[in-house]
Amino acid sequence: MATTIVMPQMGYDMKEGTVVRWHKKEDEAVSRGEVIAEIETDKAVVEMEAYKTGVLRKIVVEEGKTVPVGQLIAVITDPDEELPSVEELASQVAQPSNAMSSAPEAPPSTRNKETPQASASTTVKASPLARRLAREKGFDLSAITGTGPGGRITEEDVADYEESAAAPAAEEVPGERVELTRMRQAIARVTSQSKREIPHFYVTADIDMTSALAVRRDLNATLKDQVRISVNDFIIKAVTQALQRYPNFNASFQGDHLQLNASVNMGVAVALEQGLIVPTINNCQDKSLVQIAKASHDLIERTQKGTLRAEEYTGSTFSISNLGMFEVENFVAIILPPHAAVLAVGKVMERPVVREGQIRVAQMMKATLSLDHRVADGAEAARFIGEVKRVLESPAPLLL
Repeated sequence: MATTIVMPQMGYDMKEGTVVRWHKKEDEAVSRGEVIAEIETDKAVVEMEAYKTGVLRKIVVEEGKTVPVGQLIAVITDPDEELPSVEELASQVAQPSNAMSSAPEAPPSTRNKETPQASASTTVKASPLARRLAREKGFDLSAITGTGPGGRITEEDVADYEESAAAPAAEEVPGERVELTRMRQAIARVTSQSKREIPHFYVTADIDMTSALAVRRDLNATLKDQVRISVNDFIIKAVTQALQRYPNFNASFQGDHLQLNASVNMGVAVALEQGLIVPTINNCQDKSLVQIAKASHDLIERTQKGTLRAEEYTGSTFSISNLGMFEVENFVAIILPPHAAVLAVGKVMERPVVREGQIRVAQMMKATLSLDHRVADGAEAARFIGEVKRVLESPAPLLL
């Protein structure tokens, strides 16, 4: 039976993607799990794997072409199967059972239909929700810049336009115009949506990392030529244990319920020249500290090379942002939708502390939890970050 390959949605806000390279030619055999193409998103180039063994019978979208999420890009069939009508298959890709990856936000035929309006705005590409919102606000759609596929105006574009319209006019100052990269546009879109829709609140804790650093030093001495354990690896392991004890923080808000995630898939913020990306270490609950270190090292290296796999680009359930290497002592991070929280950690620094009435020097680190108030309240947040603090300050169990 023919299997349709559609442009996958590899990211919460991904609207379109570009086929960078086909690893297989038409009529060439493919195996399940084999990389068949490289897809460029707003933030990275991601390898796409085949979900079926068969023959790559038809390549619909050529290399270098950009198409919306959910659009048919290729067809895999059984070796002796004839190629069905591409037009018929293209009309079926909106059905989740036929898609090899995440289905589009809505059927393409529905997303591209224009709602008739009794104005000149009918020539402007916009979603029905964006049109309704613009009509309610009295905005001219032709004055709004669309960020969707093909310049299509989305609900978020209308909301952003309203914010800019409400801002006081500023005196124009001569200067240089710098066009935003696709990654920077994606970051702007996601962070704006996050702060607009998610009620953030923040909880900060001082964590004594003296014992963790001593354990790290002794452990690295035994690893010799193997990968070195970083402070961030300790944090990932500690947060993973805390999430297993407080599963609400490893969840997402879904309107009338919380969707708890069975696995702890840790998003690790990585700064690239083009912007920020949050690749994923999957199934951290099943990994030892050394395994997390190896996975983290490999993930960051391939992120910088632009060779992430699709499952590493999506599917994170919690994220950690660490600016300690940039000499930052403390900061707060914006939640990455649809996560419930993000942990921001700063530099480990020598500071005087009081223990049992005595002043001594300790290796201290500030950690700030940004939390979705729809998911949990302050007391729960305090218990969660308290658990992270407890584990890091008594780190022996992290070695198990």
